[in-house]
Amino acid sequence: MKSPLLTLPGAVPAEGVDEGVAAHYGDLFREQRALADGTGLVDLSHRGVVAVTGEDRLAWLHLLLTQHVSDLPAGRATEALILSANGHIEHALYLVDDGATVWAHVEPGTQEALIAYLESMKFFYKVEVADRTADTAVVHLPAGSIAEVPESAVVRETPHGRDLFLPRAELEAYAAQAGPPAGILAYEALRVEQHRPRLGFETDHRTIPHELGWIGSAVHLQKGCYRGQETVARVQNLGKPPRRLVFLHLDGSEVHLPVAGTELRLADDGPDGRKIGFITTSARHHELGPVALALVKRNVAVDAPLVAGDTAAAQEVVVEP
Repeated sequence: MKSPLLTLPGAVPAEGVDEGVAAHYGDLFREQRALADGTGLVDLSHRGVVAVTGEDRLAWLHLLLTQHVSDLPAGRATEALILSANGHIEHALYLVDDGATVWAHVEPGTQEALIAYLESMKFFYKVEVADRTADTAVVHLPAGSIAEVPESAVVRETPHGRDLFLPRAELEAYAAQAGPPAGILAYEALRVEQHRPRLGFETDHRTIPHELGWIGSAVHLQKGCYRGQETVARVQNLGKPPRRLVFLHLDGSEVHLPVAGTELRLADDGPDGRKIGFITTSARHHELGPVALALVKRNVAVDAPLVAGDTAAAQEVVVEP
């Protein structure tokens, strides 16, 4: 679904999974600085939107999600995962209940598979699940923003800013009022700085929540059964995850930024050393320079210098080994 904000001056379309919104509007660092200062907005209208209604919605979702939501107060934001039977991450949901409906935004293109799973688990519960992507756009206002929020929007307030579930027909007019817009690259650079994982970027087919630091924020350890809970409990109580998320400061003298999937090695082992991890997301930050998130083997020393391809990289701990 192509955003109308792509017609704004300077808009350069994003590619890949973020296709449909702007990568930037002509000045990546200016857009980052604006968001860091609490001004502007980010068009996330390419993200999937799922709505769950019905009197059993919270109790039912509580049985399926990794998060404790049975008593979720109206207006309180949370996030949750859906795991496979083996505890691998399949979906990430960013939720808020408005008192009548649970609204969730999810990664672009994942809403159909998510809804199919939810529909298969309805049984006798009084719930209805709907894909609202076609009529609802997600807009992000950064932390500190004083932009007015229209009454028609459902607000999801987090420490990183507010996500608005906005009627899609109002997107263009609201952006003109609350802008200037910042592209997805600026938003992603700040996400990397904040060490926040993203489904499909920091995850692969075998990722478990512990590896990314999602315990607590998206996984509640004292709630009842859900699919994949056995793996979560076993790793939490008896072991350690095989990999851990790290934040990398990359050598700023390199012209090219190491892309997602670039292999990591210990600097002391040289270019023929064994692979100990890989880049998941890289970005150029307006203050920190080139940075990245990466997954490395748990036993890699936290102070070990690394190389990403040919680029030197220094670690910063996100998930403790």
